[in-house]
Amino acid sequence: MELAKAYKPIEHEQAAWDLWLKAKAFAADPSQVKANGGTKDPYAIVIPPPNVTAALHLGHALNNTLQDILARMHRMKGYETLWMPGTDHAGIATQAVVEKRVMKEEKKRKTDFTREAFIAKIQAFKDEYEAVITGQLKAMGCSCDWDRQRFTMDDQCATAVREAFFILFRDGLIYRGKRLVNWDPALQTAVADDECYDEEVDGQFYFLKYPLVDSDETITVATTRPETYLGDTAVAMNPRDSRAKALVGKKVRLPLVGREIPIIADDYAVLPESMATTDEEKNDPKAKFSTGFVKMTPAHDTNDYEIGVRHGLAMVNMMSPDGRVSDKHGWDGAKMPPEFLGKKMEEARKLVVEEFTKLGLFEGVKPTRHSKKFSDRSKAVVEPYLSDQWYVRVTDPKMARTANAALVPEQRTSNHTGGTGFQPVPNGLKARSTDGELSFFPPRYAKTYEHWHDNIRDWCISRQLWWGHRIPVWSLSLDSQPDGTSFATAAQRVQEIVQRVLTAYGVSGDVAMRLCGESFDDGRLDICARTVAAERCLDDLLAVILETKDKWYELPAASAVGSDWTWLTEHVYPPETDRDPDVLDTWFSSALWPLSTMGWPNPRAFPGNEGMLEAFNPTSTLCTAREIITLWVSRMVMFNRYFRSDEVTKKRSDEVASPSSTSSLRHSVTSSLPGPVPFKHVYIHAVIQDGEGRKMSKSLGNGVDPLDIIESHGSDAMRFTLCQMATDTQDVRLPVQKDSKTGKNTSPKFDLGRNFANKLWNASRFALSMIGGSPLRGEVAAEQRSESPATSASLASGRPGGATHLSLIDRWMLSRLATGVHAADASLAQYQFSEYAMGCYTLLWNDFCDWYLEGIKPTVANSPQQQAVLAQSLDAIIRLLHPVMPFVTETLFQHIRHIQTATVAGITLTPATKLGTLCTAGWPKVDASLRDENAEREFARVQALVALIRDIRAKHQVKPARKITLHVPASLKLTGIDDLIKTFAGIDIIATDATQTGVPFAFEGAELRVSNLIDPAEAAAAAATGGDANDAEKARLTKQIADMDKSIATLEGRLNNPGYADRAPPAMVQQTRDQLTKAKADRDAAAAALAKL
Repeated sequence: MELAKAYKPIEHEQAAWDLWLKAKAFAADPSQVKANGGTKDPYAIVIPPPNVTAALHLGHALNNTLQDILARMHRMKGYETLWMPGTDHAGIATQAVVEKRVMKEEKKRKTDFTREAFIAKIQAFKDEYEAVITGQLKAMGCSCDWDRQRFTMDDQCATAVREAFFILFRDGLIYRGKRLVNWDPALQTAVADDECYDEEVDGQFYFLKYPLVDSDETITVATTRPETYLGDTAVAMNPRDSRAKALVGKKVRLPLVGREIPIIADDYAVLPESMATTDEEKNDPKAKFSTGFVKMTPAHDTNDYEIGVRHGLAMVNMMSPDGRVSDKHGWDGAKMPPEFLGKKMEEARKLVVEEFTKLGLFEGVKPTRHSKKFSDRSKAVVEPYLSDQWYVRVTDPKMARTANAALVPEQRTSNHTGGTGFQPVPNGLKARSTDGELSFFPPRYAKTYEHWHDNIRDWCISRQLWWGHRIPVWSLSLDSQPDGTSFATAAQRVQEIVQRVLTAYGVSGDVAMRLCGESFDDGRLDICARTVAAERCLDDLLAVILETKDKWYELPAASAVGSDWTWLTEHVYPPETDRDPDVLDTWFSSALWPLSTMGWPNPRAFPGNEGMLEAFNPTSTLCTAREIITLWVSRMVMFNRYFRSDEVTKKRSDEVASPSSTSSLRHSVTSSLPGPVPFKHVYIHAVIQDGEGRKMSKSLGNGVDPLDIIESHGSDAMRFTLCQMATDTQDVRLPVQKDSKTGKNTSPKFDLGRNFANKLWNASRFALSMIGGSPLRGEVAAEQRSESPATSASLASGRPGGATHLSLIDRWMLSRLATGVHAADASLAQYQFSEYAMGCYTLLWNDFCDWYLEGIKPTVANSPQQQAVLAQSLDAIIRLLHPVMPFVTETLFQHIRHIQTATVAGITLTPATKLGTLCTAGWPKVDASLRDENAEREFARVQALVALIRDIRAKHQVKPARKITLHVPASLKLTGIDDLIKTFAGIDIIATDATQTGVPFAFEGAELRVSNLIDPAEAAAAAATGGDANDAEKARLTKQIADMDKSIATLEGRLNNPGYADRAPPAMVQQTRDQLTKAKADRDAAAAALAKL
């Protein structure tokens, strides 16, 4: 079937996709991997699962394009390749979006539904957008193993989450504690740092007077948040303050509240300007507002909290979860004046000013600019809030230090190999150590990773949401009764009763218990479930204690409790006995992604997962963005190394072998190694910004929908452009403009990819038309020669199956091909995606199209040897381009794979393994022996001479189609390359003049006489000595670049003119775009040549 005249992506992309799916081309088979007894090396990538909150944006398109390039390239190289797809439930983000939608469409709040009913609405939303996201990824050509698609809340991932929480709880690495968190009062949940943003706002410093106890004097505090004075528990002053000696240790009384609080000394307090002595103190911007006294509100300020811990201050929480003044949510004497209760923070602020003014204790205000934290999801002001939350003890050496020890030595700034908290490793096991296997690309991001672990704090993992993995902990609050039972005795008896229930349900090995507190005032038994069966058991136990289910007395749990039911209900406090209502931070399940997607902890429990961990964990590469190095990359490394460590694996195997007893730290591990890293390489890609350096967003209206670009330019055009932009810089800019016809955002940059796809199509169509007749059988060989050009350019037909000498241009093309393939391999090995793209661009557009195809036009029809080189070169280039442009190359491959020509010695093009698909064909291998310096040097002479002649023709406005006679000096030796010069430069006859005219060049009809045509070889020699020829060539190229700049400016002006772009025929506008692309490429080539000189 003949290729269509023009490439229209919409006519070919779906057919290519259907062929891939039919061939099961992307399916990974773990049994083929060497670790499972197979013959192949593995290559694996887990997709950074996109949030199901909305459709994918251009940043996702960039990231997934780069992953697909790696997956397709390694698949072609013979690796058993897995690209694991999936989506993330994105707890807080998704719930926030659905709450807004329900409010808009139904005028209802979350609390108008039961928990189950609202989760069902979120699930429906998730299903809708998961389908959209999957469709987008497929439209982009992502070669994931789609039969393995995962979701962070599906049964397989939920099993891994329960197992991980259970292990960490059992091992003492998860605990519940009162800490200061970022609190979103609109969503009423704790939020992570990455879910907040800081913004400079106009504000005021309020000056409040606090009366000293037993004195008529007052002190003045300055604050931007006067409403939090309700939670003050101290006033701090700098010990170097001259008043400190007399005041530290005394107390002040909070107006209206009546609480007496101490004055303490702490260096955190800023000295007033009048007391500052050092330059640092004088230049502190806070000094001009400082009174020397700082109010301490440990439950509502991060710095105050740290000072409060340091000084043992009381923690008074004066706020309810919805951001109002409350006396019901604190722990230490949260007594509030009644007039403040129920007020929002802004209302309380105004009331403080009013009440202090009435009392004569308000001194005034000063305007200021200060930073305020906002929730990224609700846009509400984030409040520091003291609350009970669950934490992972990532500060434990088995977590943070082990993560840093994973870094390759050359990317570390300090030694992290020791002190990881695992048992010493005997010499015999050190060979199995996976320390030092993690590398970052670019390397600078290793410092971000390392610094994070050096200064890490325990990770708050609980969120006050409904959407997410619910924390698998049931709590029994122990209550005192007048029977005189001691706390220790009561706690032991409760645990014995619970153990009987667990045994009755057969889940003893799937539950871990932890007694918290030391008295009935704070006593609590926390019970963690490992499995769904254990969860049902604990639900039944609570139903029996609290009588919350119909016929609870018929449950197996009731029989197990038996006669102890009355005693148990008397010693358990019902209001605080329940399953924890919170869900886990989204990043908890995301941190397990390289494990859960492979079936951990029990791959056999889910079909198709057997052997996955052994084959594909660790994975090979992670592609992600820099902002989640600390939030995701770090945590995946910590979890993978902990959960696959010898210690944890041994405990689990023991528990599986003997599941009857409740889990505890009963195992003795004499030696232990951390588990493997979750991935060997982390590639951090650039962030796409608009042309002005702004983040793309809906509010700015500068976002670009990938599907819009696929519709207008084709998937390959988008992919190639994005790949070409993927440099080592932190950010890349993409000019955004509105399409006058569709009204959608687009970018002229994508024209580069579309033009390149068209070039590939047209070149292939042209090449296929050149290949015909009776093919040469056997093998064509390119022999490098040092003889004269005439000899090296000769053709000699060999015997069938024997070697055949090739012409100069064929040997040059094979040399360029060898260089191009080697460069592509080197670039992709180092994640230099832009270099790979532009190397392929140069190889196809410049080398293959501009020179090779043009040069062989007169000879290829009658040369089977040349047809062989042409076919093999085109095949290799198409394979080389396949990872970045899969659709057009797959379409073309279906035509070229049937071509019958001789093979070329040194080129290996392994056939496809699945239904003739290019994606399962071999990556091109071109032997280094095909690099031919002699051919490259001789052909460089041709290119330089042709460029000079074309330049002269252009100056004299001689049309390219007009054939001329060229008269050159006898000193210029063109033997062996004259035919090529004739072909490229439009020369009919080349004549040698023995005499010089003295005129540099002259046209006489169709005669071009040149007396100063300089041989490039001579120019190169002159360059070494600074000769005139080099200067002349520099001048010529400089002028050529200047002329091209003028042409580029003219073409850009034409395209930027709305009158032309809107009213000119589309074909003419496209032709102008093509001319602009070509002009820019030629200008870059000239600039590169000038740089070499």
